[in-house]
Amino acid sequence: MKKKLVIGIVLLSLFTACNSGESVSDFDFAASQLKYALKQIDALEKGNTPVSNPRNLEPDGSLHMVPPGDWTSGFFPGELWYMYAVTSDDFWCKQARRRTEILEGQKLNGGTHDMGFKMYCSYGNGYRYTRDTSYKRILIESARTLLTRFNEKVGCIRSWDHNRDKWQFPVIIDNMMNLELLFWAFHATHDSTFWHVAVTHANTTLKNHFRSDNSSYHVIDYDPATGEVLNRHTHQGYAHESAWAHGQAWGLYGYIVCFRETGNRVYLDQAKRIAEYIFNHPNLPEDLIPYWDYNAPGIPDEPRDVSAAAITVSALYELAVCDFQNFDKHKALADRMLENLKAYRARPEQDQGFLLLHSTGSKPHDSEVDVPIVYADYYYLEALLRKKNLEERGVIH
Repeated sequence: MKKKLVIGIVLLSLFTACNSGESVSDFDFAASQLKYALKQIDALEKGNTPVSNPRNLEPDGSLHMVPPGDWTSGFFPGELWYMYAVTSDDFWCKQARRRTEILEGQKLNGGTHDMGFKMYCSYGNGYRYTRDTSYKRILIESARTLLTRFNEKVGCIRSWDHNRDKWQFPVIIDNMMNLELLFWAFHATHDSTFWHVAVTHANTTLKNHFRSDNSSYHVIDYDPATGEVLNRHTHQGYAHESAWAHGQAWGLYGYIVCFRETGNRVYLDQAKRIAEYIFNHPNLPEDLIPYWDYNAPGIPDEPRDVSAAAITVSALYELAVCDFQNFDKHKALADRMLENLKAYRARPEQDQGFLLLHSTGSKPHDSEVDVPIVYADYYYLEALLRKKNLEERGVIH
C-alpha cells in the first residue's frame, strides 16, 4: 500500500506549477505565531521545567494550559515537530523535545483511550523526524497500554471511563484517530495483536456508528458482556440524531488511515462516503468551513468549527492520494478549503500565538465555543505540510 503513495513523478505531472511563495508565507506565519506562543508560555512558566502544554483560549483571552493527562496535550509539541520538518532548524527540534518529553509518563496511563492524540502526535512525529530510539520505545509502551482497553466481546477499544451512570462501554467516533498508533506499533514490532485490535475496532465502528446517510453518531454504548449496542448518542452535538461536525471529520480521517495501512477498499469507500456527506450537505457554508453541527437549529447564526475544517482538509490531501482516480477533485477541494481557512487566522503576534480562531469544542456544555483550540492549529499545519510535500515531492508524508 505504501508503494501506492510514492507516486511522485506521476503526481507532479498533474501540476502546472507550485506556488512556493504562498507556501513559504503560510509557514512564515506559523513560525511567527508559534514563536510568540512560546514567549507567552515561557512567561507563565517563569523558567521552570515545563509541566503542561496549551489547549485553548478562555473567553477572556487568557491562555489555558493543560497537564500531560489531558487528551489535547500532544498537539502543541506536534506542531513544533512539523515546523522542524519544514525548516530543519534545530531551534524547533529543541523546543519540540522540551514540550514532548513532559508526556513520557502517559505511556502507562491506561485510564484513557487518547494515546494516539497524546503520544503519536508528539512522540510519533518526534520519532519520524529524529529516529530517536528512546521515542520508539515510549511509543511501543503507549500502544501496549492502549491495548488494555480493548474488549474482544465488543470488538472495540473503550473510550471514556466517566458517566458510568449513562454508559456501560462507550466508544466514540474520535477513537478512530487512535488506531494509527496501533498500526505503527504493528510495523515496529511485528506483533499482530496491534493489527488485530486496530482492524477489529475499525470494523465494529463501521458496522455500528454510521447512519444510512453516512453521517455518524458520536457515542455508541455497548454491553461489555455481550457486545450488544445499548445506545446511540451524540454527546457533543446538537441532538442524538444530528451530525456533529467534529465527528464527521474524525471518521473521514480515521478511515483514510485504515485504508492506507491495510489496503482494504472497504475503508476507502467509507471515507469517500463520509466526504460526500460533508461536501453535499445543504448546510455546509459556501466557504466550506462548517458550523459546529450540520443540523444546529440556528444556522446561519451558529458558531463555526474551524477545527473540524482543519481535520477535514488534512484528510482530503491523503484521500486525494489514496483515491487516485479522483485525485484532481479531492486536491482541488482541499486547496480551496485550505485557502479559505486564511480568513479565520489569528492576528499576527496576538491571540496568545494560536494560528486559527473560531473553533468549537462542545457547545452543549458551553465549553470552548468560538475560540482558538490547539488541535485546529495542529491539523491546519499538517495540511499545509501535506500540500507542500504533495506538490514538491509527490507524497504527503
